[in-house]
Amino acid sequence: MEEIYIKKIEDIKKNKAEIEKKLNVKLTIAGNKILYESNSFDEYEASLVFEAISFGFSVKIALNLKIEDNVFKVIHIKDYTKRKLRDVKSRLIGAEGKTRRIISNISNCHILINESDVGIIGYVKEVENASTAITNLIKGSKQANMYRYLERMNRIKKEEGFNMSRIVFFVSSLL
Repeated sequence: MEEIYIKKIEDIKKNKAEIEKKLNVKLTIAGNKILYESNSFDEYEASLVFEAISFGFSVKIALNLKIEDNVFKVIHIKDYTKRKLRDVKSRLIGAEGKTRRIISNISNCHILINESDVGIIGYVKEVENASTAITNLIKGSKQANMYRYLERMNRIKKEEGFNMSRIVFFVSSLL
């Protein structure tokens, strides 16, 4: 049996049945503390999901971690800069959330910025690309350079996918 403390417990209470079904765990909610019980593998997966929910992601987004090759990564802003946290967060969020939204759309990741951290949920390679772009932005790179980097990574990913599909087609045609 594992336990975790979550500030925003309302989302968990609303989706308790869905969480129990998808994570294959038995939940007990006591105040802001959640106790969950299952076999060790399911408890591990549930701990990843609850960690993302505790960070601030919605239950729906956090449950994406159940999909194979999806990960949750946290970037501590102060690990990459000595500038004021408020200024760095302003650069990451952008005017009316535009920068964060563009990073999220280009990288195909869910991105959440809280007090001093950035959380990313998505496919492994996409999270890697998004975290590289975000750390460069934290260090002081221009937003345009970061957008170009993400777009270049998407182009490379599409080309690799195209080449792999050609190889699979070629091999299957030989059989």
